[in-house]
Amino acid sequence: MKERASFTFDKETIEIINELIEKGKYRNKSHVVEDAIKCLGEQELENKTSKGAKNE
Repeated sequence: MKERASFTFDKETIEIINELIEKGKYRNKSHVVEDAIKCLGEQELENKTSKGAKNE
């Protein structure tokens, strides 16, 4: 189930989001933000895992 949220972005970020939508990769702004947050989460988990492996 999805939950509604509200965000404020600067003009430059909105332009990037709109370009991604215009190129057809994303359906709407929510789709862009959702995918970006999932990617960020995956990167953070990878960084945490790789840092843990280096410390062993």
